[in-house]
Amino acid sequence: MIYVVTLPTRTRYLMTELGGFQDHVARVDLSSGTVSYEGIDEEDAKKYIGARGLGVKYVFDQGPDVDPLGPDNLLAFMNGPLTGTQVTMSGRIAVCTKSPLTNTVTDSHHGGWSGARLKWAGFDGLLFDGQADEPVYAYVEDGEVELRDASHLWGKGVHETRDTIEEEVDGEYGKNLSIMTTGPAGENQVRFACIMNEDDRASGRGGTGAVMGSKNLKAVVIKSTTKMPKPADPETFQEGHKQAMTLIRESDVTGPNEGGLSVYGTNVLMNISEEMDGLPTMNSQYTSTASEAELNPDEPNIDSEHVSGENVRENILVDEPTCHSCPVACKKEVEVNVHHKGQDMNVRMESYEYESAWALGPNSMTDDRDKVAVMIDRCNDMAVDTIEAGNTLSMAMEATDEGLIDEGIDWGDADRMIDMIEEIAHRENDLADSLAEGGRRAAEAFGDADISMTVKGQAIPAYDPRTVKGMAIGYATSNRGACHLRGYTPAAEILGIPEKVDPMAWEGKGELAATFQDLHAISDSFDICKFNAFAEGIEEYVLQYNGMTGLDVTEDDLLKAGERIWNLERYYNNLVGFDGADDSLPPRFVAGSDKAIPAQGGAEGSLAELDKMKDEYYEVRGWVDGVVPDEKLDELDIDVGPGTGVSAGGEAAAD
Repeated sequence: MIYVVTLPTRTRYLMTELGGFQDHVARVDLSSGTVSYEGIDEEDAKKYIGARGLGVKYVFDQGPDVDPLGPDNLLAFMNGPLTGTQVTMSGRIAVCTKSPLTNTVTDSHHGGWSGARLKWAGFDGLLFDGQADEPVYAYVEDGEVELRDASHLWGKGVHETRDTIEEEVDGEYGKNLSIMTTGPAGENQVRFACIMNEDDRASGRGGTGAVMGSKNLKAVVIKSTTKMPKPADPETFQEGHKQAMTLIRESDVTGPNEGGLSVYGTNVLMNISEEMDGLPTMNSQYTSTASEAELNPDEPNIDSEHVSGENVRENILVDEPTCHSCPVACKKEVEVNVHHKGQDMNVRMESYEYESAWALGPNSMTDDRDKVAVMIDRCNDMAVDTIEAGNTLSMAMEATDEGLIDEGIDWGDADRMIDMIEEIAHRENDLADSLAEGGRRAAEAFGDADISMTVKGQAIPAYDPRTVKGMAIGYATSNRGACHLRGYTPAAEILGIPEKVDPMAWEGKGELAATFQDLHAISDSFDICKFNAFAEGIEEYVLQYNGMTGLDVTEDDLLKAGERIWNLERYYNNLVGFDGADDSLPPRFVAGSDKAIPAQGGAEGSLAELDKMKDEYYEVRGWVDGVVPDEKLDELDIDVGPGTGVSAGGEAAAD
């Protein structure tokens, strides 16, 4: 059945001739069922690059006061000028919206092929507004968008949804077809529901799937053959591409079939973090599984090695698929057989990622490798963010341990965790309904907000801020809540890229975090995988960007664009009501807190010197207590909105 939709006569408004762009964006009004088309504003493209930058600009223009789960919130699927090109690791897509988990602006990315396929289908972006009366999915092909009935898909998991759509649109999944969908968690507006692409690639953070579900939008289906954009300046592009490929091949991290990321996937970090006492364990009460075992010798203990990349590769690895234009192949597909609740289960899934394995493993006090794989697969099918799910369950375990809730969940109860993931997705009972609101809201309801390891409502990933100090200031100042991918300082602190810095030192981490944040705003707006930054640098970025678009920007120009994007996001959050008080960490991480739990093991006694790092960071940023002053907005040519009313001197700006 086709959902009735009025398609206006397609009119082309040529607004940019920059290479890498299709100059074609669809605006889909789900309330009326109409679709209109527009080009890309060239000045915006130059200022905000694409993908994340342009997506956030569209969300900003919608207004910061919208209800994240209301019809007025915009849900933007955006690719960038390098997406779907010959550029290495250019298969990414950004999903931008206002987060129902944090109330901040958010962007969440996934790999695979849907970003490239959207570009090949003729689009730079899809903007969804309003709310459909009945479930629909968007079908995208040859520069057109059509809304189709999805009532038969509502309630189905991600895997069944994908299989059903593949059959009815007569496409071949992985060849000419990509599907981005949410599952029961999104339909039930679980605040950390995600959008799944090609089964197991997730736009995981911020609750993008809940926004999708609130709009009665089940899926976005893209059908297209390969049509890579050609660079506007082939000579410059090939120079940059050649340099980038050489660096990627020679890197100890990204080298195909040799580098740590290529051989073990992201989970190469499990043993490394454990050894440096930087692996949050037991809801971050400990800084490694070894420290927990040493301090609690009479309790059942776990060993993070059991869920490490090395262990996974040796025992359960079955395939190593990859994303568009990527020689690294960090995906690790696994197959396990487990006995759960009296039944034998066979599960094959990708990918056994570091963050997922940590959150559902050591942080929840389980090292059952195969059942962790089942949990990840269950999260993927329900469309639940694995990082948030693991943190929320570990918080519930601590709440149970403290007697804050009855009939909760015990530490390390893997079988109960498997079942609770589905219960949360369906909000099946009172506990599941509370946890579906996210860790911070649930902990507040239980009576102890401090046991939720969240920043701005979003849970921390797998780097302990007591021992990896760049992550302390990075989590605190991230525009979308606690996140390692806003500014990946472990590249320098753990991997020594571009140079090694002491992870335990706080000095200089404000500047380091700001630099990485701006760089990642650039790569997210291209949109290319952050893992290229383990090999490439700003020189390769400039050459490939200029070569594709035909522009002639300098390194400073590009870095300023990254800074502009970061400040636009902070400006949005300021207008929502966030300021420096929200740039915080859970008390157990912070020096001076009476609830602090210092690091153990080789990092014994360490805590995050957050106040010192914030002072340094704000000075680097030119902010006033976490607020972007009007002078900074003017300096970066951010000319949207009313301004913050704050000057660099700390006084209210003149009317």
